[in-house]
This record gives sequence, C-alpha cells and structure tokens, in this order.
Amino acid sequence: MNNYINLYPRPQFKRQSFQSLDGDWKLNSKHINVPFPKESDLSEYLNKEKEETLNYTKTFKLDKELINQNNNIILHFGAVDQECEVYLNDNFVGSHVGGYLPFSFNITNYLEEENKLLVFVKDDLNIDYPYGKQTKKPSGMWYTPVSGIWGSVWLESVPKKDAINNLKIDINLKSLVLNIDSDADSFDLVIDFNGNLYKQKYKTNEIIVEFDKLNIPYEYWDVNNPVIYNFSIKTSTDKIESYFAIREISVKEVNGYKRIYLNNEPIFLHGVLDQGYFEEGIYLPEDPKEYLNDILRMKELGFNLLRKHIKIEPEIFYYYCDTHGMLVFQDMVNNGQFDFIKKALLPTMGFDKIDDTKKVNKKQYEIFINHSTETIKHLYNHPSIIGWTIYNEGWGQQNSDEAYNILKALDPNRLFDSTSGWYKQQNSDFDSYHIYFRNKVLNTVFKNKVLFLSEFGGISRLVKGHVFNKRKVGYGYGRKENEKELSEAVLDSYNNMVIPSIKNGLSACVYTQVSDVEEEINGFYTYDRKVLKVNKDTMLKIKKMIDEEYLKSLK
Repeated sequence: MNNYINLYPRPQFKRQSFQSLDGDWKLNSKHINVPFPKESDLSEYLNKEKEETLNYTKTFKLDKELINQNNNIILHFGAVDQECEVYLNDNFVGSHVGGYLPFSFNITNYLEEENKLLVFVKDDLNIDYPYGKQTKKPSGMWYTPVSGIWGSVWLESVPKKDAINNLKIDINLKSLVLNIDSDADSFDLVIDFNGNLYKQKYKTNEIIVEFDKLNIPYEYWDVNNPVIYNFSIKTSTDKIESYFAIREISVKEVNGYKRIYLNNEPIFLHGVLDQGYFEEGIYLPEDPKEYLNDILRMKELGFNLLRKHIKIEPEIFYYYCDTHGMLVFQDMVNNGQFDFIKKALLPTMGFDKIDDTKKVNKKQYEIFINHSTETIKHLYNHPSIIGWTIYNEGWGQQNSDEAYNILKALDPNRLFDSTSGWYKQQNSDFDSYHIYFRNKVLNTVFKNKVLFLSEFGGISRLVKGHVFNKRKVGYGYGRKENEKELSEAVLDSYNNMVIPSIKNGLSACVYTQVSDVEEEINGFYTYDRKVLKVNKDTMLKIKKMIDEEYLKSLK
C-alpha cells in the first residue's frame, strides 16, 4: 500500500483537481514504488547500489475530472535528486536541477489519450548543488544517499484565464495581507473564523484584512493553542483553499539581553534537532502521518521547537507543525565541500575565526543563494516556521554577512542564524554555539543578538534489536548503557549548561536529536521509533526547570 497516493501534496494551496501519479513506475526497466527513493526498502526497487543515470517511466490516462478545454494541465514533482529532464510522449517538457524543492511544467500541449512520461535523472552527488547529509561512503554523521524521485508526482487542472498562480501570506497580530499572483480583475475572499464567516470581494491583488475592524472573535496561534483559520479565494474561473494563523515572533531587550517573544509573550525555544530520516524510507516515512507522530512524540517530552536539519520536507510535515503547535527552525541545505578538520575538529578546539569573504567559489555561492531564496519562497506561508539557519558549522560558508542581508530582506519578520555553531561574522540575529562532549556555561559578548545553543547533547545509547542493521552502529557524543544513565546525563547537560546560561541571556537551545539515524545512536528514540530511550518524567522535569528559570530571568 502506498499512503502517498491519496495525499494532496500542497495543503496550503489546494484545488479540487488532483491526480496522483505516485505508485507503480519503471526505473531502468524494473519496478519501483514512487515516491520512495530507490535506495530505500519501501521503493521495492531491487538494485540498491548507486546508479548515476536513472530512467523513470510511467504510463497514465488523464482523469475525466481534470479534462477541461479551458484549462491547462500542470505536472508537479515534489523533489527529484539531483538533475532531471522530463519528456511526455517523446516531447521535451522541461528540466530541473537541485534535489530538494518542488517544480512543475505545463504539459497541456503534449497530452494524448494514453500518455508515456519519461524522467531522465542524473545524480552524481555534485557538491555545487545542495546535497544534505548524503555521501557515497556512508559513515558516522553521513548517511545513505538518495537518488531520483523522492517527492510525490501529481497533476492538476488550472484555468487558462484568471488563474491564481501563487499566494503570499503576511501576518502580524493586527492584520492579514494576501498578495495574489493572478491576472483576474476581482477576488472573492471567504475566511472561516471558527464558524464566523468573513466574506468580501476585492478588486486588487493585495488584500489587507485588519482584525480589529472585523467585529469577529479571533485567537492567536501558539504552541499550546495552534488555531488556524481556513480561507478561500475565488476568481471568475479559479478557486484555491488555504489557511493562516495569527502569530508574531519578535525579539525584545530585557535586563540587558535579547529575548524571544511569541505574540508579545516571552518564550524559551526548547528545541530538538530533527533530521527527517526513516529506517525503511530514508527520506520519507512509510506513512506521512509518521511526521505527525514525531511531532507529537517531541511535544510529549516537553519540546516546543524542531530544528529541521539540512533537509526540506514534503509540505505535509509543515502542515502538521502548523496544526499541532510545533515551532520550526528551518535549515538551508548546504552545498560545497565539507572539510572535517577545518569545519569540525578545529572549531571545537577553539580555532573558529575566519574571514568568509576570501576564496569565494562564485558558482557555488550563487547556487546556494538561489536555492535558499527559493526555499524561503516555497515555505514562506507556514506559520510554524519562525527562523532559518543559513550556514551550519562552516559547511559551504561564503559571504555570510551578504547572505544574511539578501535573505533577511526576503523575510524580515523571521529570525536568521547566519552561522550556526561557529565561524561567526557580523550579521546574524543570533550568537550561536554548538557544544558537544562537555557542559559549558555560555556568555555572549554580542548584546545585540540572541544567545542560542543551537546544538548540544547527542549522547548515545544502543538498544539491542532496534539498530540500523546494514552497517556498524555506535556514533554519538559519549555513551550510556541504559535509560537511567542516559536520562541522568541529559538532565546533567541541562542542569549544568542550559539552566545556568539562561541568566546570561540564553533564549533557545536545540538538543541532538529526535531519533537515531543509521550509525548515529544518539536520538531520544531508536531509528525505528519503537523505543523511547530516555525517561519521559525526566524530560518533563527539564521543561519545568527551563520555564521557571526563564521567567525568573525576565524579572
């Protein structure tokens, strides 16, 4: 069974027309189950070895519900790693480079009664392009590479006239601003405020709704009350459905330190690193609801933030965060060479000063900025996302001050960690640290930035019968043998590093990590998500300690 076939892939921009092309395809003349990457067990593909050239084929008929002579048929790909060309009935449709973002083509003029879709993919792990934690030789903190299609493939029918091409949602506590990409002359907006309907026709592509003028009750979105409001926009020919949440992230100075506020209320970002890897599907879980299960598991341990680490997920992940009150700090996917000595060993020893404007690889920098720009545009409307990581641990880092200026201009209402871990320059909203193998009370010399412990912990524990069985396991930052030892070590990290750092301005921390990943056994859960490796009561005790200390620091 393929649980992605009936899943609408774009929950914040929905039309009634939808035809999934997921499921049975041919890859190099062998069966494959799309959208699972070929290297995964769930793909059902027999050859798990690296193949740099992949030829996907799919035959299909267009669903009757999509057939309309006044409409275009759009072919969507959720993600294809890394370079691809698309043909329909022997006609070249288009090409795409980059393995993490969705793309689409108008295929109207190439359709026949029966259609043959060909997707030619090349994936040689070209490091000029973002590639995440993939490597040709998986080991330690580097994982099994994925190839080819790993996002849903689907069709929709879109009017040729007065279509709504895109939508940008800007929100604060006072107003909603909708910028609509469309040639239509007028737009009918309907917002459902929990049964109270707001209806209005607008003759402008920029719609502004001021909440205090509505005479309709509304609530702010937060981690304990994730209220979303559904709305629709209709033109003479088109209709899309979406949602928004009323929330605002900000930074205020309190007692000489920058502190984070959600809806003008102080909040400590109590986070956990989330790499989005799954044992049987690698980049995808067997059931998309497993994204929700991970979110709920972390909320049950007291966390309010996921740092989505060097991977962009299908939109259903962000939808579940939106609707279940989990904040997200989204990493950009880095490109460029990773040098272990320069990017990891030396900085952890204290050698973390560089000028990142020297020896710039212009091609890689331009690709990274373009990919980061498209990432922000793609995920912009999701209220759960409150921040972005630009560079992580110096990996691919170039011109970080300029990168901050470019990306911050695109999204001025969210927070940016320009250099997570080390190699700090000038421009960032955070003074960001990674601390492993030890506990260290943090102080900041950057009183104009938020103090952020953006990675720590990572203490390993092996649970027999629940380890990745394809290679040796054991990677982590210290080793404990049972639940009691691991729980005490985690508590010790918070007691001796996080809690005493709060009075020095610490406003956010991220523990490594949600689950084990392949050889890494430093997750709260095992890789198969079947065993919680720490004591839940201990984790909730930590949450209570943080909340009490943070409120004390604000007095």
